[in-house]
Amino acid sequence: MTDIKKTAGEPGTPPAGPEAIKAIPVRHYGRYVSAVIAIAILVAIIYAFGQGRINWHAVPDYFFDDRILTGVGKTLLLTVLSMLIGIVGGVLLAVMRLSKNPVTSSIAWFYIWFFRGTPVLVQLFLWFNLGLVFEYINLMPFYKDYWSNFMTPLLTALLGLGLNEAAYMAEICRAGLLAVDEGQTEAAHALGMSHSKTLRRVIIPQAMRVIVPPTGNEVINMLKTTSLVAAVQYPELFRYAQDIGQNSGAPVEMYFLAAAWYLIMTSVLSVGQYYIERYYARGSSRQLPPTPWQKVKTNMLSLGRPKGGMA
Repeated sequence: MTDIKKTAGEPGTPPAGPEAIKAIPVRHYGRYVSAVIAIAILVAIIYAFGQGRINWHAVPDYFFDDRILTGVGKTLLLTVLSMLIGIVGGVLLAVMRLSKNPVTSSIAWFYIWFFRGTPVLVQLFLWFNLGLVFEYINLMPFYKDYWSNFMTPLLTALLGLGLNEAAYMAEICRAGLLAVDEGQTEAAHALGMSHSKTLRRVIIPQAMRVIVPPTGNEVINMLKTTSLVAAVQYPELFRYAQDIGQNSGAPVEMYFLAAAWYLIMTSVLSVGQYYIERYYARGSSRQLPPTPWQKVKTNMLSLGRPKGGMA
């Protein structure tokens, strides 16, 4: 017998399939160049600080100093109190801003316009120096004293930071309230709910998903903004770091120390913000993304499994 070599397309031969595509990955040379440049800049910065006349041993020596820890505590206290003032004031201003009453809406608009349009440091100095204009504070039968005794550095810091924050929180809360569909309000009113009860039971709980993420950013920003109150003589972390730096002859080192503490506190707040946002996202996401700890556990379990099969 003679072998007959059949070609594709002849009778009795199967149809030829598509040829395998040979994928050639695109080389991104720009990524390699940018990575090398970034690493070179980082190495240059580290080398520059390594060659500088910086007493790095002073940072761990004062890291847990009693004055520094006291400053950390006062910074956190000032952050919490200022944010409470800002959140409560922001909710009230947002409701006033959305009110159909032109008087309350105009007052809220003017407040937001003024406090958002002036720097925080200017507001702090304004509150601190009002004693040059008013000699006394007279609240009729309740309280009367010299303005200098009344306007303490703590009160100055709370007014300067809290009232300014209320203007920003008002816009955040207003955006959250407007994000809720109007049909929710109409349905609540149809059930006989009052306007205030509708806000508490229906609108605000749904608006929290929009309000929480920027509020977390405002808390972190407030923590850093508290360093400005050193200008009005309130002793917090930055103020104590300045005093220690002047007395010890290591001012730059103490600035690095203060920066390290701010990084620690903002990192902790960032973790808390992540879990709070995740909590309020339950109503909008069918399946929540895994937490960082869950991702670590999944990766650890996958490393222990044999390749090609289940463990």
